[in-house]
Amino acid sequence: MPRGDSLPALRPDHDRDEELLDNHPAMDSPREECGVFGIYAPERDVARLTFFGLFALQHRGQESAGIAVSDQSHIMVYREMGLVSQVFNEQTLRSLPGQLAIGHVRYSTTGSSEWRNAQPLHRCRDHAAIALAHNGNLVNTDELREQLADRGAGLETTSDTEVIAALLAEHPADDVKDALRHVIPQLRGAFSAVLLTENEVIGFRDPYGVRPLVLGETEGRYVLASETSALDIIGARLVREIDPGELCWLDEEGYHIEQVVGRRQESLCVFEFIYFARPDSVVKGQTLYAARSRMGEILAEESPAEADLVIPVPDTGISAAIGYAARSGITYGEGLIKNRYIGRTFIDPSDELRKLGIRMKLNPLASAIRGKKLVVVDDSIVRGNTTRKLVQMLFEAGAAEIHLRISSPPIIFPCFYGIDMATQDEFIAFERSVNQVAAEIGATSLAYLSLEGLLQATGVPGGSFCTACFSGDYPCEVPESLKAAKFRFEKAAAAIE
Repeated sequence: MPRGDSLPALRPDHDRDEELLDNHPAMDSPREECGVFGIYAPERDVARLTFFGLFALQHRGQESAGIAVSDQSHIMVYREMGLVSQVFNEQTLRSLPGQLAIGHVRYSTTGSSEWRNAQPLHRCRDHAAIALAHNGNLVNTDELREQLADRGAGLETTSDTEVIAALLAEHPADDVKDALRHVIPQLRGAFSAVLLTENEVIGFRDPYGVRPLVLGETEGRYVLASETSALDIIGARLVREIDPGELCWLDEEGYHIEQVVGRRQESLCVFEFIYFARPDSVVKGQTLYAARSRMGEILAEESPAEADLVIPVPDTGISAAIGYAARSGITYGEGLIKNRYIGRTFIDPSDELRKLGIRMKLNPLASAIRGKKLVVVDDSIVRGNTTRKLVQMLFEAGAAEIHLRISSPPIIFPCFYGIDMATQDEFIAFERSVNQVAAEIGATSLAYLSLEGLLQATGVPGGSFCTACFSGDYPCEVPESLKAAKFRFEKAAAAIE
């Protein structure tokens, strides 16, 4: 095949256009965004390494997965709806030979949940082909789409990732890095992305650093990933975090880093510490297990409770619950057993099973909680629907009291940077006091970690985070047209006060 030509994105023989059915109730936490991975390693099986990297990032997105590989003459992309282990098998990985690769796991925020929006996205340029995988959300997508339409650029998906790819494909520069130097300053919002050319893997990050990206090394070759857990699984070591506004490319010579857009006030999404990243990942030099344990400790200091047992809502409440128990002196134990194999499925449960609701994911350990006063620790509450069912289920299993403790502040503002949250009216904490929320979900008592306590628990001295969902302080300006869909302007100031 001539240099610069590329194969189109491939689909498996079992062609599936149906929207994914998420057949277990979503927990009362913000939904993950996406995970990205890239590797330059001519001597290694890069498709297989990318598979394992994505496997370690599966928690960041469960709707679709994809891998793009280059054999330094053309690019091949394979992507499909489903979990990493559902999309790829031994035969598929063997059909993806190459020396460099990128991968993606997706949870849709901009663009619906369907195959055409799965990533990496493939695009042809005049000079070469590219594949792009993106984590985050642009706030000026509509504006950029209009510019592309005026230039006659065709768009086939509803995702903002294709907008970035199209801008790069339409740029006249021979070197895609020159195109990136011009395109990245045009992008507003949150983005952490990996780009595959025939000979390079390129990563770039928004000037606020809302979404994470790290650089690792394995056997003298280099890797980019959303989290360090993806480095660990392939035996790579952390070299450094990619800083906000930086461009990093991997090639035969190693890695290269360039600041392509001026850094703003760093605003890493604080939910990376609370919930998104795995507890074994390291962010800002802090192991997230330790940070989350500190959240629990500070929560115990701020909001003690008289109880017999501290239990977590698995899995995301475990670290904070351990910290709460250690600081309070209350025994830690299991009270909820998680079905770890529920995943995502294309089989719709019957009406009878659907009525069981939360029990498809969690089941109470009645013998451990019967007659006990419980402290139940979770990471967040969004709408409250699942938490309400959880509390009811624990009482039905025999709990005497349920003191719900949340290791983050109340969520009262929507996210525009790549986290799928409700509109402001749907947040259970919006326009309700803590006692009113407790009554609404049926708990004996409820307490949230303070914002000050949360920032202290991160262990990052003077660390600057995006806390917009708690404070309403958006680091990157959000257009009024986007706010109008999710925001209650008239009552926002009152909510903050």
